[in-house]
Amino acid sequence: MPCSWRTSDLQLLLMLTVFLVAVNISLTVLVDTKTVLSCPSILLRNVVITTWEIFLRDKPPCIRAYRRDTNETTETNCTDKRMTWPDRPDQIPALQIDPVAITHEGHYRCTVATPDGNFQHVYQLQVLVAPEVTLFQSENRSVVCKAVAGRPAARISWMPAGDCVSDYEYWGNDTVTVQSTCHWADGNVCIVSCSVFHETGNWSRYIELNPGAKTSKTLIILYSILPVIIVVIVGFVWLLKIIGCRKYKLKKTEPTPGVEEDEMQPYASYTEKSNPLYDTTNRVKTSQLLQSEVDGMNLHTL
Repeated sequence: MPCSWRTSDLQLLLMLTVFLVAVNISLTVLVDTKTVLSCPSILLRNVVITTWEIFLRDKPPCIRAYRRDTNETTETNCTDKRMTWPDRPDQIPALQIDPVAITHEGHYRCTVATPDGNFQHVYQLQVLVAPEVTLFQSENRSVVCKAVAGRPAARISWMPAGDCVSDYEYWGNDTVTVQSTCHWADGNVCIVSCSVFHETGNWSRYIELNPGAKTSKTLIILYSILPVIIVVIVGFVWLLKIIGCRKYKLKKTEPTPGVEEDEMQPYASYTEKSNPLYDTTNRVKTSQLLQSEVDGMNLHTL
């Protein structure tokens, strides 16, 4: 570096070097959402032309440009109506994608030309798709955890660890279904959980292990008919109680003659034994009977 360079020249050289270096940005966007890609922050009065270059897979480059001095916009090979200027390009020279699709994944470059040089933002856009997580029991104490149609592929882990096998199914839209099947031979394992990790979020599911699919079906049938059995038993017991109460009331209200006669006999015996008038009457009757027999004997003698 020459010693004759002044400090101001070095500062200007440094500024130009920084501004002329493109800024590379990695951006991840969830599918079916809206995103806005911005250009370098430059004073609009200094901008001559703003250009967006879009490079998508299996498509020719799309070029959108706005020229400030003529207030004109041009488009080349840009057929996707979901990519537009969010506002007037002379005010906000950004690119809006709404909604984002998997096919929008690619390279986006905004170049702002000014009298001082060109400034760039370069985006590497990655589109994410959240998987659909399911967990269900298969058979023989095996459980299946699935992360369906995720982008990129999800990662699955188990707690507690078991004998696991993972399968991958790739779809035409670049999504991947991950299926993990685990088996636990240990009968002491009752509850297992599946954790799914993905760039769009994390999910956890758990399930209680049953001895087998047949046992599970038997329990379902038993639980479905158990309320009916309980209602029938309760109704039968209640009916027995009603019948018993009616029989008890009938026995209590109807008199029993045999019992009354048995109850009167002790009273009559007591009356005969304890009443003085009853004894006097008996003596009179006995005297009269004896007198009649004496008189009969006298007549027979004469």
